[in-house]
Amino acid sequence: MNEFGIEMDVNITLVAEAVSSARLANKHQVIDKLAELLAEVYDLKAEEISEGLEQREALGSTGFGKGIAIPHCRSADVRRPTLAVLKLEEPIDFGAADAMPVSLFFALVSPENAGATHLHALAAISRITRDDSRLQKMHDAPDGDALFAILTNQFLRDAA
Repeated sequence: MNEFGIEMDVNITLVAEAVSSARLANKHQVIDKLAELLAEVYDLKAEEISEGLEQREALGSTGFGKGIAIPHCRSADVRRPTLAVLKLEEPIDFGAADAMPVSLFFALVSPENAGATHLHALAAISRITRDDSRLQKMHDAPDGDALFAILTNQFLRDAA
């Protein structure tokens, strides 16, 4: 643990306050909510994060299938990859690779020059969603607290 909370997979910072649930209607609302969550919890600039996430989405959807998306961007205001997680009450179209609606969003903000560290963080997030049983537990989590417990338990197990 550090001053931010749980260090996941050695490279990713996530605190309980950065895991939330909401009812939102579209991609733009999700991006804005993720940016607000990251800004509020980690003292970042919401507008900058929202713009970074939107720019990345303009290159192609970060929805990779199975109801999961990993919107991500870079910021000079973080020292290590930093994560917020949002679970929607109802899935939305996010332009995912499998054309399925998305309900779990892992928003990652990495340092500007993170390079391989950013890729390792994306891979770590991807790894925790591979197991269908674990993924179902995340989709079924009733709230942010339950989802945080599932995530931290898994990240800590992977890091061991």
